[in-house]
Amino acid sequence: MITLMAERGLIACWVTSEMKARVRALANREGITESTLVRQLLDAVVRTSAAGGEPARAASEKVSRQTRVYVRLSTEDWRLLKERASARGMAGATYVALLTRSHLRNASPLPKAEHLALKHSVVELTAIGRNLNQIARALNQGASATLPGRTEVAAMLRVAEGLRDHVKGLLSANARTWGAG
Repeated sequence: MITLMAERGLIACWVTSEMKARVRALANREGITESTLVRQLLDAVVRTSAAGGEPARAASEKVSRQTRVYVRLSTEDWRLLKERASARGMAGATYVALLTRSHLRNASPLPKAEHLALKHSVVELTAIGRNLNQIARALNQGASATLPGRTEVAAMLRVAEGLRDHVKGLLSANARTWGAG
C-alpha cells in the first residue's frame, strides 16, 4: 500500500529485547525494515479480524498511474540499471516499472522496438505464405515453366523457417532477460 506522509500515524509499543531481536532477524531475512514488517503484520491481523473482510479503500488510498515508488540503489546497481535500460532503449524508471510488472505478473514485456520488429516479421511471413500459395495454385493448374522450381521454393521455405526460428529465439531471449517464463 502506498500512502502519503500526511496520512500516517504512529503506533508504538514496548517489547522484550528478545522479541526485538526476533523481529529484526525476520525483517532482515525478508529484506525489509522492522517498521515495514510490523506494519505488514498489523495490516494482516486487522484485515483478518475485520467482520466482512477489509473495508473499502478511502479515496486518498486509491492507487493511480501517477503513484510513485522510491527505491534506493547502490552505485553499482544504478550503473547496471542504466546499462540495461539503455540497451532496451528506455528510461531507467520505465525499465524498473516493466521489470516489476514482469515479476508480479510472471510475464515478459516486449519493448516497442522489439514489438515492431516482430510485427514486421509477421508481415513478411504473411507475404511469403501468400506467394507460396500462389505458386502452389499455379503449379496445381499446370502453369508454364516460368514459375520457380523446386530449388527456389526450397529456398523460400528455408527463409521462412529461419525467420520463424529467429522470432522464436527472440521471444525466448526476451522472456529470459526479464526473468519470466
